[in-house]
Amino acid sequence: MSVKGRGGVGVGEMGSRNVVVSRNMALLLCFSSFFAGILFTNRIWTEPERTNVESEACDQKLLCFFYQAIAIDMPIIVFALIFCLYQKVGNHISNYSLGKISSAQNDISTLNSKISSIEMKLAAAKAEQQSLSSADAASGNLKRKYFMVIGINTAFSSRKRRDSVRATWMPQGEERKKLEEKGIVIRFVIGHSSTAGGILDKAIEAEEMKHGDFLRLEHVEGYLELSAKTKTYFRTAVALWDADFYIKVDDDVHVNLATLGTILAGHKKKPRVYVGCMKSGPVLSQKGVRYYEPEYWKFGEAGNKYFRHATGQLYAISKDLATYISVNQHILHKYVNEDVSLGSWFIGLDVEHVDDKRLCCGTPPDCEWKAHLGSTCAVSFDWKCSGICRSVERMMEVHKTCGEDVKALEHASF
Repeated sequence: MSVKGRGGVGVGEMGSRNVVVSRNMALLLCFSSFFAGILFTNRIWTEPERTNVESEACDQKLLCFFYQAIAIDMPIIVFALIFCLYQKVGNHISNYSLGKISSAQNDISTLNSKISSIEMKLAAAKAEQQSLSSADAASGNLKRKYFMVIGINTAFSSRKRRDSVRATWMPQGEERKKLEEKGIVIRFVIGHSSTAGGILDKAIEAEEMKHGDFLRLEHVEGYLELSAKTKTYFRTAVALWDADFYIKVDDDVHVNLATLGTILAGHKKKPRVYVGCMKSGPVLSQKGVRYYEPEYWKFGEAGNKYFRHATGQLYAISKDLATYISVNQHILHKYVNEDVSLGSWFIGLDVEHVDDKRLCCGTPPDCEWKAHLGSTCAVSFDWKCSGICRSVERMMEVHKTCGEDVKALEHASF
């Protein structure tokens, strides 16, 4: 006999239905807990590593799920599949996280290595700077400012030319020291012979011991290497002396230093100044002739002229241009003619070309009558010889006839 409750439902039926509902609800809750656990684990796995508390929580969650499976009579195979899935997802997340941690550790190690390298370089640079400062202080060049540095381009075979310059417009001994105190540095500029330590180099060393007026360059002398020598000269001069102007002059021209200084002083406050006797001669394409240009084809059709540039007997450039050459020397193209090379280095830059004909006067009577007219020449030479013809014999004559007053340099202020 069946006992019925309210609504006519038997007690046995109600118990059976409650068990089914309870089992379904428990299964649903377990699956929900399982996937919520996976989602929660995935979200918190961004930490570098799990803590012990998190590990114990996951173990307890899995144990709870196992008891629930037993309570609802879940087939053991289903539990095994769910357990494998749970473990696989957990392992994937763990391996992914460990990979990220390992990658981060490698990045940190690389960054630390780079930082250490930079610190070592900074320390070395600081030590070098301190060494250079100490050397400058010892030599008296610390923060010393000069007005102009004059480099007289010379060769091993030009001993007599140098002596003619020393005997005329280039002060010697104490007078040269006083000139440097006034802000004017003058040096004969020469490199080394192809045979290091040979007789040519020893002759220059002996001459240097006697006069002390050379600037030796890290350069192998050669006529076709004048453009390279010019770059090396400016780089070396800028490194040694802080000056407003850097000048290159040949050893077979005559210079009036006070007049040259007065001309340059008028351009002292201008940036990027290129001062000289500007010209634009023909590009010579015929082999064997003097000043032949092997790269003539770069200048257009036959018969074309060069761009405007200063004649090579003497030119002056401001400090920023000399520094530009020093910094970029490895990419500045060298033409066979050094004055053309220098002019080409400034094409494309915002440079003021100053054309002053007092920097290219002729020898007597040209420079003589100009002096009488009150326009003293700064530089004198013969165009047909690209210098003073027979300069060794005639330098004194030009100096006596066209030289400025002996007191001019003493009274000059730059």
